[in-house]
Amino acid sequence: MLDHTVSESGACQVVILSGPSGSGKSTLVNRLLQASGVNLIKAISATTRPPRTTEVDGSDYYFLSYNEFMKRRDTREFLEFAEVHGSGYWYGTLHSELQRARNAGGWPLLEIDVQGTLQVMEQFPNVMTFFLKTPSEDVYEQRLRDRGTEPENVIHRRLHTAREELRLAERYRYQIVNDDLDRAVREIVDILELWEAKLNA
Repeated sequence: MLDHTVSESGACQVVILSGPSGSGKSTLVNRLLQASGVNLIKAISATTRPPRTTEVDGSDYYFLSYNEFMKRRDTREFLEFAEVHGSGYWYGTLHSELQRARNAGGWPLLEIDVQGTLQVMEQFPNVMTFFLKTPSEDVYEQRLRDRGTEPENVIHRRLHTAREELRLAERYRYQIVNDDLDRAVREIVDILELWEAKLNA
């Protein structure tokens, strides 16, 4: 398990990006990994859901059976974990992912939901948290429908979850409006680079 004092000293600062489905998290994370002057290493989440046809185990997610996930949860191998969107599937971040980033001399970037973020905040008071929003709720719904990958009941469930998450957005250090991808990326990059400069001063 990673020593918490290491992260808070700046040697392995933890960065979290959250946001409702349709806020553009995945696109922004990919851009952020390319654009940031800070060495960000994306933490790979573990999940009990089955992989999609294009997904690769150990790259997109660690795909675990329900029993394996619960075994690791019970042995405290997870930094955070939650059952997401009322889907019955569990997601979590293994402590080993933070260690992997530390070994590579980088900062772990976690793309996780609000439930998981609140768990991490209890352990890492100085965690850098970003909540990604769209200009209005209508945008979330339109983006979800444009995907064409979820049935109507799943869309309604995700929109309900989005409303709940938005109520907790103020718990994050920064709220970023993703109305312009380039600007949103630049805003986060500037914050991270300023934070790194302060830690290294």
